[in-house]
Amino acid sequence: MSTLRTSLIIFRRSLRFTLRNPAWVIMSLVQPLLYLVLFGPLLARLAAVPGFGDNPWRVFVPGLLVQQSVFASAFVGFGVIAEIRSGVLDRMRVTAAGELGLLLGRVMRDAVVYAVQGGLLVLGAVGLGLRASPAGVVLSFAVLCVLGLAMSALSYGLALRIPAEDVFGQLINAVTLPTLLLSGVLLPMTLAPGWLSGLSRANPLTHVVTGVRELFDGRITSTATLAGAAVTIGLAALTVWFGLRSVRSTDR
Repeated sequence: MSTLRTSLIIFRRSLRFTLRNPAWVIMSLVQPLLYLVLFGPLLARLAAVPGFGDNPWRVFVPGLLVQQSVFASAFVGFGVIAEIRSGVLDRMRVTAAGELGLLLGRVMRDAVVYAVQGGLLVLGAVGLGLRASPAGVVLSFAVLCVLGLAMSALSYGLALRIPAEDVFGQLINAVTLPTLLLSGVLLPMTLAPGWLSGLSRANPLTHVVTGVRELFDGRITSTATLAGAAVTIGLAALTVWFGLRSVRSTDR
């Protein structure tokens, strides 16, 4: 069975299970809008704060999009753990399905879910005052979908190696929360003291956040934009490799 065919079969199956859970669908769509309603009013007085510029929404919304991409993807491994326990994954392995197709099919579903969530977030922000480069917003979605792919592959790989919900959940929280906070998703790291700014620069996610904010500002070919895109692609390549190694290691 070809990788493309396997990916499409797994994608349709995963998306069908997602749509069969109305509560999950509703919450996943409402959650991005809650950020705008609850945090949006706080932005009015931030235009004079260094790092926010004349339109604080262009700092706030890209950070939310990165946060949404990470959180929407980091915990998808719980589904794999359930499939391991029920024996579904073992039944898939005895078919002609390839490892890459099994991984990419799930990742494609995650990208679709994130794209819908992010689209609603941007549309809501535009209605509340966001003014951004249309081309930059489109390109930022491409970058963030690759970031979501990277996080999904990492989550699936870890779930295959650590098929225990309690340990897996603690590990994901221990990795994602400090990484997100150090990346400046909530506040620009230009406000940070020197030691914290140094830690932030060593964080790969910081470059992704900075690059997406540059895209929203319309600086499509800036050094920060290109660096953010390169880091995102590098993370995706590394985590997909790790995910494939994890699938193959569980076959032994």
